[in-house]
Amino acid sequence: MTKELRHADNEMSGCHWPIAIRLFVSLLVTIYILAVALPPLAGPPPASELANVILQPFRPLVGAFSLSHGYRFFAPNPGPGHSIQWTLTTDTDTIVKGSLPDANSDWPRLLYHRRFMIPEKIFAMVPPPQAPAEIRRAATRDWQPFAEDLATRLLTEHDGQKITLKLIEHYLPDTFETREGRAGDDLTTPLGTYRWRERVSE
Repeated sequence: MTKELRHADNEMSGCHWPIAIRLFVSLLVTIYILAVALPPLAGPPPASELANVILQPFRPLVGAFSLSHGYRFFAPNPGPGHSIQWTLTTDTDTIVKGSLPDANSDWPRLLYHRRFMIPEKIFAMVPPPQAPAEIRRAATRDWQPFAEDLATRLLTEHDGQKITLKLIEHYLPDTFETREGRAGDDLTTPLGTYRWRERVSE
């Protein structure tokens, strides 16, 4: 071995981190790996109860770094999808109809996915039609601002005067219905009729 190589080896052998720093960095890496791995393990049922318990002290870190990505959103049993159907009257009394999301016009795919999440978010705040009237009235304060913003955007985009929104829950047939070519009815929940930001009817 030449003198230069021995000198380089000696320099590299002296570049080790102190044991305290190595332990600290290893601890940080372990914590981060746990914060990434635990949310999908502790997701919607069926899920690990142990992972859910271990996850609790990590929730501030998971939230701060947005690590809860919902990996189990489409598994193991995906629920029905939702969309918002709208009917708009323009300045010239022309009727325009559309749906959010719209696979034909929402492109690129990322835009379709973002718009797909709008009705999903509103659905999460809208009680079912059979819920008590008090619960439905209280929930209106949560979901109505989203519906009003959506109505205003569509009215602006299409030069509209009035728009009616309906939340559609698309029926999800089971395996046997799919094989037999049968399907049930979609569930429709009215979200109201809007003229800009002024609500004109239920």
